[in-house]
Amino acid sequence: MQIPHPESNAPVCVAALYRFAPFEDFAGLRDPLLDLCTREGIRGTLLLAAEGINGTIAGSREGIGKVLEHIRALPGCADLDVKLSGASAMPFHRMKVRLKREIVTMGQPDIDPLASVGTYVEPQDWNALIADPGTIVIDTRNDYEVAVGTFERAIDPKTASFRDFPEWFRAERERLLGTGTPPKVAMFCTGGIRCEKSTAFLKQEGIEEVYHLKGGILKYLETVPEEESLWRGECFVFDQRVTIGHGLVEGSYELCHACRRPVSAEDQASPLYEEGVSCPACYGERTDEQRASYRERHRQELLAAQRGETHVGARYVGNTDDPAG
Repeated sequence: MQIPHPESNAPVCVAALYRFAPFEDFAGLRDPLLDLCTREGIRGTLLLAAEGINGTIAGSREGIGKVLEHIRALPGCADLDVKLSGASAMPFHRMKVRLKREIVTMGQPDIDPLASVGTYVEPQDWNALIADPGTIVIDTRNDYEVAVGTFERAIDPKTASFRDFPEWFRAERERLLGTGTPPKVAMFCTGGIRCEKSTAFLKQEGIEEVYHLKGGILKYLETVPEEESLWRGECFVFDQRVTIGHGLVEGSYELCHACRRPVSAEDQASPLYEEGVSCPACYGERTDEQRASYRERHRQELLAAQRGETHVGARYVGNTDDPAG
């Protein structure tokens, strides 16, 4: 299976994918999938759970095509949701296929996106929905992601983890929605998977008019022209590219390898920034001993790079609970 490349000049194809599907023996799916990815030179992270599959992988167009063909043959995965983009270099260090309780961790066991979710909104129709003053727009991503970019009028829950979203919504519900008939609620995330659960959660909480951006921010940035866009800033992604912009081109942020938050040019000019060791966001969260350890790890990584090797301590940079966002 050969797939089109969205950026013909990019040497690496990146596929962000997910599918909620009932896997009776999800553990049995792991080894064949890992073996195929290894043979094809694919790297990244895939999560398997009883509720489905989620992840981001990168490699050649041909290799990615073979892996997607394999996944689409799994039970309930024929309609696998995939967003393709390009990268100038391999954005992952290794390939991991992990077994999890959830493919995106919300911590609400009664939520079933296969039973009830919000109404999907195509990217070309999203602007009209979120520009409507009668629509409450909520960004379901984590605080460090929202800080890099978001949609106009979007509410930032300032959550550190997707697990925090249900508690935040219940605490803020009356302030956000009032006590009368609830308004329309539109939610979005990076690739769409978190909104599958957040919209299902809101419907369980009794909110009927719930909408979410189909394909997430990635699909919006791919399909909506920049001159018509209501997106402001860049979009954090869970790999070494760190951020992307309109047209899915690589963004301007670097990554702090101590805390895995995005780092702007302004952050890098701060005296609290040290490559591989600290950034303004995490400097106060770490001890001198921890920074000394990070400094040594970074030194070893640089030495390994000079030898043309990948240091054994090099880590996947994204949130492994939400690798496709």
